[in-house]
Amino acid sequence: MSLELANYEAQAREAVKMFWGNREAALAKQVASGNQDAGTRGAVTAGKNMDGFLALAQSLVSANGLAMADIHVQRRVLTLPGFFRPTKLWDMLVIYRGQLVAALEFKSQVGPSFGNNFNNRSEEAIGTAHDLWTAYREGAFGEDSARPFLGWVMLVEDCPASRSAVRDTEPHFPVFPEFKGASYSTRYDLLCKKLVQEGLYTSAAFLSSPRTAAGDGAYTHLSELTSLKTFVTDFSAHIAAVAAR
Repeated sequence: MSLELANYEAQAREAVKMFWGNREAALAKQVASGNQDAGTRGAVTAGKNMDGFLALAQSLVSANGLAMADIHVQRRVLTLPGFFRPTKLWDMLVIYRGQLVAALEFKSQVGPSFGNNFNNRSEEAIGTAHDLWTAYREGAFGEDSARPFLGWVMLVEDCPASRSAVRDTEPHFPVFPEFKGASYSTRYDLLCKKLVQEGLYTSAAFLSSPRTAAGDGAYTHLSELTSLKTFVTDFSAHIAAVAAR
C-alpha cells in the first residue's frame, strides 16, 4: 500500500476543511462586494469547493505508478465524447499514452433544499454513466481501449434536513421498500450503492459532513461499499493495474 493510500484520511479531512472554508470565503466575498446571489447560491456559484478531493485523486495517480499520466482538471480539456450527446464535461480526467484511464465527478449538496436537487443529481449521475459506457462500446475512446475507471464522489451537509425521514407520494404503485421513510442522506448512500452494483460506476462514495467541519474536517459514511476508503482503494488499484501493464 502506498503512503498516499495509507494517509488518505488526513488528506480527506483537509479536503473537507477546504470545502467548507471555500464556501464561507466565497459567500463573504460576495456579501462584501454587495453582489450576493440569492440564498446560499453565492457559495456554490464561486466553484472550487471540491478542489481538495481533486488534489487527493491526483496524488493517488502519482503514488500508484502513473506519475507521467496527463491529469486534466481545467475546464477547457475536460470534455469527452458522448453517444446521446456530442460531449460531456467531467471534473477530472486521467489520460495515459492516449488512453482514457479514468473519468471522475466530484459533487456536493448543502441544505436546506434537498428534494429537487437529489432527483437532479441522481438523473445526472445515471445518464452520464449510461452515455459514457455506450460511447465506450461504440469505440469513442479507441477500438482497443481498456475499460476506464468511472468514479462519483458526493459530499452532503450533515444537518437535520438531510437526516430526517422523507415521505413519498405513491398514487399508483409503491416505491421500493428501502426508500420508504429514508432520509436524503440514506437515499444518496443507496444511490451510490446501486450505481456500483448496477455497473454504472466503478466506485461511488458518499460523505456526510457538518458545517462545523470547517475547523476539523470531520466526515462520516453510511456503508463500507460507499465509503471514501473503498473509493480510494478501488481507484488506487485501477491506477496500479494500468501502470503494471
